[in-house]
Amino acid sequence: MSIKGKHIGAAITGSFCTFDKLFEELQKLADAGAHIHPIFSDSAGTINSRFGNAEDFIKKIQEICGRPPILSIPEAEPIGPGNLLDALILFPCTGNTIAKLANGITDTPALMAAKAHLRNNKPLLISISTNDALGMNMKNIGLLINAKNIYFVPFGQDNPKAKPNSMIAHTELLIPSLEAALQGRQYQPVIC
Repeated sequence: MSIKGKHIGAAITGSFCTFDKLFEELQKLADAGAHIHPIFSDSAGTINSRFGNAEDFIKKIQEICGRPPILSIPEAEPIGPGNLLDALILFPCTGNTIAKLANGITDTPALMAAKAHLRNNKPLLISISTNDALGMNMKNIGLLINAKNIYFVPFGQDNPKAKPNSMIAHTELLIPSLEAALQGRQYQPVIC
């Protein structure tokens, strides 16, 4: 399935170390003809870190997507009733966001977008980036893997010796994972 012409939400959370990959993959989506609707979590939209400034991230995303990002819960809520998206990607998806999503908490624009989007029985694709995937968050990942309309970009350990519980998505598989999710399938293998 082609993503050309599809309306794809990109809900960005605060795994700042992966933002370079985020920009690269969103540019590929844009080049493939997807209409990208960016959404920032509160952290991603406001925190300046050693990886860069929030204002610069917002500007870069706006350049790639051709539209300003959604930055508040009230702005994200209409995604559901308006049936605005064909798919939504949580990218990168932190352990904090995974835990909240698995437990029905919608206290950021990214989580409100996910909740609003899922009400339409359309795919939510998760691209994880968390230091506790094989620790406290494993139960939440397990819940989400078994949930209707939720799919994952394949992921694996990124540094087993220094960070044995950490896992990160293979973002180079974002587009084929999205194409599979739009067809109601999980791209395989999930863990690699």
